[in-house]
Amino acid sequence: MPLALTDLLCGEDAAGALSSASADPPHPRTAPSFPDDSDESIAELLGGASDYLPGSAYSARLRSLSLDPSARADSAGWMLKVNDYFHFQPITAYLAVNYLDRFLAAHRLPEAKGWAMQLLSVACLSLAAKMEETLVPSLLDLQVEGTARFIFEPRTVCKMELLVLTALNWRLRSVTPFTFVDFFAFKVDPTGTYSGYLVSCATKIVLATVHDIEFLDHCPSSVAAAAMIYAVEETPGLALIDSESAMAWCIGLTKEGIANCYRLMQEVMETKQRNPQVTLPQLRVTNMNSEASTSSSSSDPPNKRRKLSNPLWVDDDREDHVI
Repeated sequence: MPLALTDLLCGEDAAGALSSASADPPHPRTAPSFPDDSDESIAELLGGASDYLPGSAYSARLRSLSLDPSARADSAGWMLKVNDYFHFQPITAYLAVNYLDRFLAAHRLPEAKGWAMQLLSVACLSLAAKMEETLVPSLLDLQVEGTARFIFEPRTVCKMELLVLTALNWRLRSVTPFTFVDFFAFKVDPTGTYSGYLVSCATKIVLATVHDIEFLDHCPSSVAAAAMIYAVEETPGLALIDSESAMAWCIGLTKEGIANCYRLMQEVMETKQRNPQVTLPQLRVTNMNSEASTSSSSSDPPNKRRKLSNPLWVDDDREDHVI
């Protein structure tokens, strides 16, 4: 349904790059402990995962170009870039993309690649950070220099956050692949000898898939299972696992779902190896009074921070842009 955003006079194009999917060397880790009824609990989470997916109609709109898939990929890339800059948890970036997808499944933005899409991205990442992080940067600092053409007033982002919350019915605790990764690592390696490496590798693989619309048709548990199979293949000392064996990890997993997701994952990882990402310039939060500084002072008034020469600053109460 169309969404009126005429009171949110802000905008930005975003571009981003995914983090490397390479994993650290294996290292010992204390074996995780799961209660005896964990299988049933995980199965219940799997059964409710569809409530937090945007739906098949959304991916169909992206494939038919009714929605611009490149705009979504740019937004996902921006979220990953900023997530990495602030050292947020991997789930924060994944949740942010999930919120964006669920919002776009129900609403249409006035511009596919304009200010509205970037404002939505900022709002979704902000909400995800508030859900998962103990330290959350200000709404101005979240819009890191070098990542965007426009900077949004905090009150404007807050308005967008409320629109997102309403569209999502305030259901932000989504079921994601990270809900299952540790459990599947335990199934592969109950001793915990390789679990740290498996979780790290699978996590990076999951993040490498968020920009690809083909994964929207797969449930989070299948994504997690496929990522764990891929991680096992990258782990010396562990026997290879196929989709049929992985299906036994939890009630509700299907051989076909895991296998299809794994094939897509192989394509994504092969593409990344053939076309490695260009190294990004160092990002920084900058004070308008000292653009050469590497960070802004927390004592600066919010309305005097980060009015940079490159981005466009948009005041919520005015329509003129300060360049």
